[in-house]
Amino acid sequence: MQLHDRTNAQNTRLYTAQRHLRRFLRRTAPVVLGAGLVAVVGLSLSGTLTASNDDDHRGCTLATLKGRYLFASQGTLLPPAFSVTQPTPAAHAGFHLFNGDGTATEIVTFNIGGVTALDNVVIPFQYTVNADCTGSYSLPSGVSVDLFIAPDGEEFASIPTAPLGGVLTTIDRRVSRK
Repeated sequence: MQLHDRTNAQNTRLYTAQRHLRRFLRRTAPVVLGAGLVAVVGLSLSGTLTASNDDDHRGCTLATLKGRYLFASQGTLLPPAFSVTQPTPAAHAGFHLFNGDGTATEIVTFNIGGVTALDNVVIPFQYTVNADCTGSYSLPSGVSVDLFIAPDGEEFASIPTAPLGGVLTTIDRRVSRK
């Protein structure tokens, strides 16, 4: 066999192998790409489902709020709240003791215009918690407060809704479960 014939035979085999490879790739490439796409989507979806289940959030109950929560805030009282006749700076600090059963106690010091109006006053009250993690309580003075509770109960935001006459919002954080 001559060198020229051997080269032609090798070229023919190479051409045939390349043709088979192209045909193989044309048939399998869509399958491989489809499988890859399914894998990527599946992994993304499972990550999303896992992330959404991480909190294991099943809704809030009275027991979501249980323990001692510290709070402090400052703001402005508007007339006629607490007998002020003009907008007056105010601040309050203390803690709430939630019993997990709808009963609670607030211990608070309240300052109005630089004067202490309440000093470590103990105020019992009752509270509600809805499944959507909102809630409320009303103090014996008539002040109503709306609550927005973290699903794990570690903290909540509160804002007076009536008739305080000003805004003293708080973020209360649990510091003890007792």
